[in-house]
Amino acid sequence: MKNQLVLHVVAKLLIPYILLFGLYVQFHGELSPGGGFQAGVIIASAFILYSLVFGFGKASQVITQRVLRSLAAMGVLIYAGTGLAALLLGRSFLDYYAFRIGSPQGSQQWGIMAVELGVGLTVFSVMLLLFFLFTDREGGE
Repeated sequence: MKNQLVLHVVAKLLIPYILLFGLYVQFHGELSPGGGFQAGVIIASAFILYSLVFGFGKASQVITQRVLRSLAAMGVLIYAGTGLAALLLGRSFLDYYAFRIGSPQGSQQWGIMAVELGVGLTVFSVMLLLFFLFTDREGGE
């Protein structure tokens, strides 16, 4: 696809908007339908589009599989850490009221935001890792 000028221009125009929409879904997800899972898929789709248009080699230079593995682990740690923090504060797993951030609604909002961030990071990185593993014909890094 190296000679597809229109495709390259359209992809360069669309990718920032896809990423912006993914961030909107991520950070507006605790207030409306959507959240971490949907945002992770949307953001990963921007990288998949980049890989399909500009080639796997360029995409793997933008974000490596090692970075994706680290992001997946970080997402799981954020999710589990939020739940464990509530346990350590004497409440149930993922009981956001344990955090006592301002009002009870503020605690709930911050807890949900942390969990959704962990889910979003994990879904984004695992989806992209799977795509890279199926695309990479040389067996990974």
